[in-house]
Amino acid sequence: MVRKTALILLIVLLPGCRAARSAADPQTAELLSGAGVDTEQTLRLRPAGVSRDVSAVRLDFSGPVSLEAVVQECLRRHGGVQAARKRVEAAARRVTVAGSLQDPMVEVDNWPTAARSPQYASGRMTNEVMVSQQVPWFGKRTSQASAAQAEVQAARAELSALELRVAEEARRAWYELYYTQLMQGVVQEDRRVLENLLTVAEARYETGRAGQQEVLRLQAEQSSVDAELLRLLQSEESARAELAGLLQVSPETELSAGESAEAGDPLELQDLYERAVRQRPELQVMLAEIHREQHLADRARLDYYPDVTMRMGWGRMTTEGSMAHGADGVDNVSVGFGVNVPVNRGRLRASVHAAEAGAAAAARDYERLKSETQRDVRQLFSLAVSQRDSSELLRDSVIPKTEQALRAALRGYQVGATDFSDVIATWRELLKFHVAQLQMELQYRQTLASLERVVGGGGVVEAARPSEAGAEGVGEGEVIEEGAESGPTEVRGVSMLRQLKQNYRRAE
Repeated sequence: MVRKTALILLIVLLPGCRAARSAADPQTAELLSGAGVDTEQTLRLRPAGVSRDVSAVRLDFSGPVSLEAVVQECLRRHGGVQAARKRVEAAARRVTVAGSLQDPMVEVDNWPTAARSPQYASGRMTNEVMVSQQVPWFGKRTSQASAAQAEVQAARAELSALELRVAEEARRAWYELYYTQLMQGVVQEDRRVLENLLTVAEARYETGRAGQQEVLRLQAEQSSVDAELLRLLQSEESARAELAGLLQVSPETELSAGESAEAGDPLELQDLYERAVRQRPELQVMLAEIHREQHLADRARLDYYPDVTMRMGWGRMTTEGSMAHGADGVDNVSVGFGVNVPVNRGRLRASVHAAEAGAAAAARDYERLKSETQRDVRQLFSLAVSQRDSSELLRDSVIPKTEQALRAALRGYQVGATDFSDVIATWRELLKFHVAQLQMELQYRQTLASLERVVGGGGVVEAARPSEAGAEGVGEGEVIEEGAESGPTEVRGVSMLRQLKQNYRRAE
């Protein structure tokens, strides 16, 4: 009899023990398996499946890479994004758990001795098996599953918000690298202009038309430009390391930014407002929280109704050792039910009020975040417009006029009509304006990246305007008139300025 009872318990418990050890997800199975853990000391130092190796150099990312390729790779490899995706999967699994019945209960009683076994009219009971199942009141499981589904929606919105933040960081880092490379090219071009000016100064010094201090001052300016190039090289290495960190590759990977399309103008402000309120993931998280708290409040109200526990039993009867005369030994079968009595009204009211307060708090948080979102959209939009206008002003007006002033100063300096300090001052201004224009355009691109995150993605600029490369007319004073007196050094300097402008336009 004892053996039969033990066999029944083993059959009931064994499937559950085996299910607790299984892992359907391959990554979870890898973590549980302890793959790659060689020693007991290593097992204590780090979890299973976590590598402590240094990130490898990615040869496929050596050289120019496009912005979209960088964004997609960051989203694919970013550890936080992968973890958020697993959290979504975990939340989705919990929906099934929340809407399921509790496991049934199986009770087995055995009375091996006749003296202490229960006696009935049909004989002595030797074994009894009782199966019970709790059935919640109508709607309880549905409310629990709906609350769990709202948690899934919140987890998905949090994943979207994280992906937008990662994409923003990737775009900002890529633009930093891209414009740092452009700045290096511009500074190098301006340094060539300085070299041409140094050639003119040396020629004037050899003929006794200029003092040695002019040559020494130009050489000092060259050293200053070299220091600026070193600073830009350090900035490029820093931007490359930042981008490599987002890509989760070795900082030694020779990353460089590829070509970039024109940014375009921001969309209308009202459109950005509507898109931000409609699709910003952080707001979607708040809405999901409101729905979850509302479903939990519905579930708390249903606790006023009892749950039913259904029971069915079977008892093995025998006439051996029976105390009843005329016992027939027919097995006993029983059916019954039980209910909980929700008499603690104070606890039930507190549960409902807590859920309702949670829903109200989530609603207030939603309104607060919506106002902050509109504020952020307005601030980023105004900042982007200001940066765009400043960049265009420098590019289309200030830089061309400064270039004309430098050409005029070069002509005047060669014939002795312009002071040397005026030439140097004009050249410094041109270099400063070139770098400032690129920095302003870098900030504009980065501001657009932040604006795109706030409105929930999808692009925030209008279609790019047609390129005006090759259609530029010759501005007044840009070319030295044919036949005018000018030395070879002066012509070389002016042509270099024209080439610098053309290269800059092509980069745009």
